[in-house]
Amino acid sequence: MDAIKLLKNDHRQVEKIFSQIEKGNGNREQLFRELANELTVHAEIEEQLFYPAVKNAKQTHDLVLESFEEHKQVKLVLADLDKADKTTEHWLAGLKVLMEDVQHHVGEEEKELFPKVEDKVLSRQELEDLGTRMEEMKAQRLAAIKAR
Repeated sequence: MDAIKLLKNDHRQVEKIFSQIEKGNGNREQLFRELANELTVHAEIEEQLFYPAVKNAKQTHDLVLESFEEHKQVKLVLADLDKADKTTEHWLAGLKVLMEDVQHHVGEEEKELFPKVEDKVLSRQELEDLGTRMEEMKAQRLAAIKAR
C-alpha cells in the first residue's frame, strides 16, 4: 500500500472513532484508548518516516514544519483528556477541541501536502516503498501497545 493511502486510511479510522464517541456508541474509556493509540501510532509513523521523506522538498517544507507543530498540539490535548474524568461534559468539550484540531490537520494534509507529495516530491515507487516501511512500523507499534 502506498504511504498516502495508508495515512488516509488512518484518517478515516480516527474519524470513525470520534463519531462513535460523539454518538455514545460504546464504552467511552475504551473508545478513547483506541483513539489515543491510533493517533499516537499515526503521528509516530508520520514523524519518523513520512515527514523526513518529504520535508526537504521546497514544495512541502513549510507544510511539514507546521504538521510537526500540529502534532505537538494534538499530543498535549490527548494527554489532558487521558488524565481527565471521561464522564463529564468538560471532557466531551475537550474531545471536541481535539477533533477540530485533528480535522484541521487532516484537511491540510489531504488537500495540500499529499497532492504536492504525489505530484512533485515522491515517485509512485517511492510512495510504495515508504508505505511498506510505514505499515511495518505501524504493526510493530500497535503490537507493542497491545502487549502492555
